[in-house]
Amino acid sequence: MNKLFLLLGSISGALSVAIGAFGAHGLKKMLEEAGRMETFETGVKYQFYHTIALILIGFLMEKFPAPQMGWAGWCFVGGILVFSGSLYALCLTGVTKLGAITPIGGLMFIAGWVLLAMGVMKG
Repeated sequence: MNKLFLLLGSISGALSVAIGAFGAHGLKKMLEEAGRMETFETGVKYQFYHTIALILIGFLMEKFPAPQMGWAGWCFVGGILVFSGSLYALCLTGVTKLGAITPIGGLMFIAGWVLLAMGVMKG
């Protein structure tokens, strides 16, 4: 599974750069007019932070082979999809109700970090 998290992290890293560049150039005018540039940047930033965490998990799973490490990785994947994904969708559609699910992604990120700590302690 460590290889899977390294692969997912690599893909998410490429997407982070592409999405960030698209927002900064292709969507800049629309995001600024909607007052959503900062929201979009937050989605990209948190995606990238947790992309690095996924890659870290991929390497740490060999040194700390506790099941919590895999759970942490899946929490980071879920958090990227829910947290960053909901922010991107909110920015692109203007549907503000999408912001209601963003905290669920944030909780997934927090759970991932806690599980990472637990995995290191057990491994």
